[in-house]
Amino acid sequence: MTPDTLSEVLRESARIKMRLADEQAETILEAVEAVVQALARGNTVFFFGNGGSAADSQHLAAEMVGRFTHERRPLPALALTTDTSILTSIGNDYGFEHIFLRQIQGLGRPGDVAIGLSTSGNSPNVLRAIEAAGAMGLVTIALTGDGGGKLQSQADLCLRVPSSNTARIQESHITIGHLICQGVDEAVAEGRIPMEAGPGARAE
Repeated sequence: MTPDTLSEVLRESARIKMRLADEQAETILEAVEAVVQALARGNTVFFFGNGGSAADSQHLAAEMVGRFTHERRPLPALALTTDTSILTSIGNDYGFEHIFLRQIQGLGRPGDVAIGLSTSGNSPNVLRAIEAAGAMGLVTIALTGDGGGKLQSQADLCLRVPSSNTARIQESHITIGHLICQGVDEAVAEGRIPMEAGPGARAE
């Protein structure tokens, strides 16, 4: 890699994020608010995706259960990409397209938030889980690339990164995730999300 190539990659990533700010800021704020309201009710946030999107799911769930930038209580979030026994048993018995669907059906409750990450917007296992989550009364959010794919019409909110380059899309997905985490931290500091988790707080 030459210095010119490195500079262009960094500038391209920055340009995409600037377009994201111009074109998707309102939808990102809606996603932040949906997550804040769910956590304030005691609901859970589920993250899922494949490959790099699986890694991003785990990263973001860790920020919620651990902490982001402020000291606060752990918040209920789960990446549906981590339990190898669940993933392999469902994949073997039902098919790979069911690995997130079955977990949403088993763990999800009305008022929870399902966040599916797919750079193409067309990952079958993410689509199935988002569709089921919506039918069950979960708030559904999709993080995709330019165009949104089939998730565009399935999710309540679709955050479309204006790029077709997988690496650049993933860089923006984690930025969006961090914005959600920052919004959650701010909501805790403002008292909108309780500092203490009350018994039976989870909505049914």
